[in-house]
Amino acid sequence: MYLIVGIIILFLVIMAAGASFHPLKWIGKLAVRLVVGALLLFLLNVIGESFSMHIPINLATSAVSGLLGLPGIAALIIIKFSLGG
Repeated sequence: MYLIVGIIILFLVIMAAGASFHPLKWIGKLAVRLVVGALLLFLLNVIGESFSMHIPINLATSAVSGLLGLPGIAALIIIKFSLGG
């Protein structure tokens, strides 16, 4: 709850100061990539269900798959199987 309030206050301060919106654009792109990463992991889990493969969807795995794309997903799969999962 405090995080959301802090983000709103930060947004209002940036708007009041008339600062450039480049940091907000960057944060928006990052958020979109995190959501895309979560969706990719969801699809992987649906397809991987027949192979008994499941990668949990959380902030870290969404960030890896969203920012790195297919190589990130491949890395998550390799890590999953190398750790005996």
